[in-house]
Amino acid sequence: MRQDWKPKSGVFISFPGNCREALTFYQRCFGGTLYLQNTNEIIYGRTAPPLVCGSLISDTVVIYGSDLLHDDGRKIGNYISVFLLCNGLEDRKLVLSRLMNGTDDALRDRTDVTDALVEVTDPFDVRWILGVPASKKFP
Repeated sequence: MRQDWKPKSGVFISFPGNCREALTFYQRCFGGTLYLQNTNEIIYGRTAPPLVCGSLISDTVVIYGSDLLHDDGRKIGNYISVFLLCNGLEDRKLVLSRLMNGTDDALRDRTDVTDALVEVTDPFDVRWILGVPASKKFP
């Protein structure tokens, strides 16, 4: 292993059939560069070749995904969330709005935007927990 190599962790999420759409949505939320690796084979029951692996690499988050699923299938549960530490309340409001698909009305109705942790579920049923440093909690 190279001495100057620094690992960067990320999250891997299965998006059966809509990985490209999901990663493109997250690119609009967080910016960054999107990398997509397709296969040329059409799998039984699908109309288009699946996305084997995709990744979004931005300054704030790294998200990997695939259209392909583990043999056990996809199980949605409340046992895992993606945590993102925002720079402050204004940054968190921006990320929250983007994850809510830009709906300002929904953001306006939230009463928890100054809480230590704010939870939101995006259009792809991925649960996010948005934090702010304790020193930047209140304006």
